[in-house]
This record gives sequence, C-alpha cells and structure tokens, in this order.
Amino acid sequence: MKFSLWEIAVTAIALVLAIPVFVILANVFVPAGDVWQHLYSTVLSDYISNSLLLMLGVTIGSFLLGVTAAWLVSMTEFPGRKHFEWALLLPMAIPAYIIAYTYTGMLDFAGPLQTSLREISGWGYGDYWFPEVRSLSGAAIMMTLVFYPYVYLLARAAFLSQSLCVLEVSRSLGNGPWRTFFTVALPLARPAIIAGLSLVLMETLADYGTVQYFGVSTFTTGIFRTWYGLDNAPAAAQLAAILLLFVLVLLTLERYSRRKARYHNTSRSQHTLGRFRLKGWNKFAAILICFSMLLFGFLLPAAQLAVWAIDTATDVIDERFISLVLHSLGLAASAAILALIISLTLAYGRRLNPTPLIKSLVRISSMGYAVPGTVIAIGVIIPLGYLDNLIDSWMRTHFDYSTGLIFSGTIFALLFAYMARFLAVSLHAVESGMERITPSMDEAARSLGCRPAGILRKIHIPMLKSSVLTAVLLVFVDVLKELPATLILRPFNFNTLAVKVYELAADERLADSSSAALAIVLVGIVPVIILNRSISGFTQRSRSRHEDPA
Repeated sequence: MKFSLWEIAVTAIALVLAIPVFVILANVFVPAGDVWQHLYSTVLSDYISNSLLLMLGVTIGSFLLGVTAAWLVSMTEFPGRKHFEWALLLPMAIPAYIIAYTYTGMLDFAGPLQTSLREISGWGYGDYWFPEVRSLSGAAIMMTLVFYPYVYLLARAAFLSQSLCVLEVSRSLGNGPWRTFFTVALPLARPAIIAGLSLVLMETLADYGTVQYFGVSTFTTGIFRTWYGLDNAPAAAQLAAILLLFVLVLLTLERYSRRKARYHNTSRSQHTLGRFRLKGWNKFAAILICFSMLLFGFLLPAAQLAVWAIDTATDVIDERFISLVLHSLGLAASAAILALIISLTLAYGRRLNPTPLIKSLVRISSMGYAVPGTVIAIGVIIPLGYLDNLIDSWMRTHFDYSTGLIFSGTIFALLFAYMARFLAVSLHAVESGMERITPSMDEAARSLGCRPAGILRKIHIPMLKSSVLTAVLLVFVDVLKELPATLILRPFNFNTLAVKVYELAADERLADSSSAALAIVLVGIVPVIILNRSISGFTQRSRSRHEDPA
C-alpha cells in the first residue's frame, strides 16, 4: 500500500503528540515502591474529596451565573444590555491563579478591606468574623468568577440559534420570559450548556496556582508534591493517570448524556422575535446581576492590579522584568507559529485524505487539550528524560563526552508540551476556516497542474487569513497564561511572566507580582474580543437568513 507524504506527516504528528498521554497510561503498571501506601494512609482521600467538592462547587456556580447571564443578554431587553453582551466575557482574560492572588491581597487580614474595617470599628484580631478566602470554598468562588464565561459563551450562542418560532409558541400560550426559559429554551440549550460545563470542569481539574496558594490539596498539587517532594516519578505519573481518568469520565458522561436526544429544530419558520422588555424591578435586577458578575469577575481585580502596578512600578519594572516579558512573548509566539504550521498540515492532510484512519489520527493529535498541564508535563518529562539519559550514556561510552540535557532541560520540552496541550485550539480555528473553502476550488487548481502544497500555499492560506490570525492569537494567549507545565518543564534560570507571578505570590509579595499579572491580563483581552466578534458575526448572519424571504 502506497502512502502519500501528507498521510505520513499526519500519522507521525498525531503519534508524537499522543506520546505524553500514552506515557502516563503506561506508567500505571510501573512499581512505585511504598509511596502509594504512604499516599493512601495520609493524603489520597483529601486529593479525591477536595477535587470532587471543588468540581461540584465550580460547576454549580458557573451554571447559575453563565446560563442566567446568557438568557438575560440574549432574550431580554434592559439598559446596558449591548455593553454587557461583550463585557461579561472579560473575566476570561484573567487566569484563575491571578484573580486568587488579587482577592487574597484585598481580603486578607492585612488587606485594605479588613484594615479599614478595624480602623473604623476599633476592633482587633479575634474581635470579629470575616470569611476566609484561602479555603476550598474560596477557591471554588475564584474559579467560578473566571470560568463562568465558558458556559455563558456557549449558552448565549445556543439561545441565539434556537428556533424563534418555538419561543413564540410559548409566548402565545401565555408564558412569560422565565417560564419560557425553564420549559423551552433551557432544555433546547442543554448540549451547549453541558459542553460549557465540561470545559469548566476540565479547567478546574487543570488548575494548580489557585489550589496551591490556597492550601487546598487536589490531584494537581499532589502530583507536584510526589514529583518534587518524594522524588518518585512513577507515583507522580500514576496520580496523573487518576486525574486523566477523571477527565475521560467527564468526556464520556458528556457524550453519553445526549446519545439519543434530539435538540435540532424541525420547523422551517425562522423569523426574528423581539426580546422580552424588562420593566420595573426586573429591569434593575437584570442590570444588578450582570454588573455584579462583571464587577467581581473583572473590574475589581483589574483595578486592584492596576493600583498595585502603579505603586510598585519603579521597583519592579527593570531589566529583569523586560527579560521576563521577552521570554514570555518569544515562547508564546514560537508556540503559536509552530501550532499553526502543524494545524495547517493536519487540517489539509485530512482534507486531502478524509479516510476514517486519518480522521481518527487528527482527533488523537488534539486530545491533549482535555488533559491538564500538570499531566502533560509529566508525560513529556519522562520520555524526554529517558532519551537524554540514553544519548548521554552512549556518548560517554563511545566518546567519553557528556551531552547533558539535550531535550528535557531545554525549550524543546516546553514547546512539545504546549503542542500536546494547545494544538486543539489552533486546529479547530484552521479546520473551521478550511471547511468554508469549497472543494471545487481545489479541483480547479489541480486541473491547472497545481500540486497539493501549492494549493495550500497559493489558495487556502490567503483565504484563511482570519482563521490563521485567530489560531495564532488564541494559542499565544493560552501559552502566556499556562502555569503548571511551564513550572515543571522550564529550563534552569528561565522564567516567564506566569512563573514570576506564581513565585512572588508564593513569597506573599502580591503587590510586586501585579505588573507581570496585569501584563498577562491585558494580553488575555485579545481572545475575548475575537470571541465576541465571532458571536456577533453569527448573530448578524443568523438574522439576515431569518429576514431573507428566499
């Protein structure tokens, strides 16, 4: 059987990017000594219970906030609705660990809120009760504030795409906005909401900075402690395998929950339906709900970071800070460009050879996005470390020369982990754009003697400018915010903005970490703008189709 160059490239890329996950699964059967007995008798129950409770809390919070906000801005009319439509996505720009550090600085005993309270009341330590932000519930609230936009984003798109005639029937039966929401719109939007909640759960399981800083023992903190504290790679990999199992169960349940359900619209009547106009206290309640989410999820933490950054700028922004910025931007740009090249190869290879095997390989190459960064890092460091030791041993034996860490101690390991983790983001954007290019254009180019590589270079890439830009920017920002994988795999004496924020916060230098944190937040606003434009474009196209008499 003869294979084309594109088939070979797709196969090789998919198998290489799947190595981290396969390594984790393979290490399940490697003996880990007495470590498991120690973990079982001391902390394993905490890892399981805290992870489950955290998932439950963040899921409930994200569902309530995300779905409520999506319904209000999609199906009702109230003052400021158009501004809230895009502004409610802004919390996505703040990584969970940064909002956790910020609120800790504001709400701790020495923070401005409690300090002002003591000055006004004359109370001292122990004279009053104040909620503890560094707790499991505090971590759940922090994550909810920045993860609810995943649910809001998909639920809003689902509400906008629903059959408007179905909602009109509900109105004609005398149902108000909330009854229509619970009996019609919410059941129809179930797949999108579950998809959003699945993303929330995976982000919750992947978080390291928040739970570590708050002292909450979860699987991600346990992997770090087992790896660095107990110096036991097999046990760390086995903990990572359990965490991977959590993710696989979530994905399986999401698919199983809607295996036979049908949510599509069977009516051909698609005309524009006016929004419910809220009046009286309903109008003010909608404004209060949306503004509170924006205030606590973005405005307050961003304002606090800005204040700290201004106060500490002269002490923090120096040559070392500029070096951090250059490291971060260079790493993110390299990962984004590499991910784009790989995505174009995979997407075009699938377009040329849409066989079941190629489609499966492309899906395998992008499965790392569902895997936490901690797990990916462990899956990368084990094979690369083994390869380094193998090369070093061979060179010592034959040439009496030590090569050191060629792969595992260099930028190569980081880029490998980023590709395994974030390729799906770039691949989805490229595939979406490529699907809009009609196959007849490829056929016309081939009839003129153009080879596949030439078609990709001369036809597809120019037509994919917006998709390419989206792919590059999304991966760029994701890499810039990534903490656990970078923390494990970074070379010696190589820091990034995310790692520096983590290190300063761990030393309780929250104000000093604000400049680096604010830089990450400002860059993170870029994909929020892209997402909002994407949804706005969908809404305009949808309404144009509804109003078109043809």
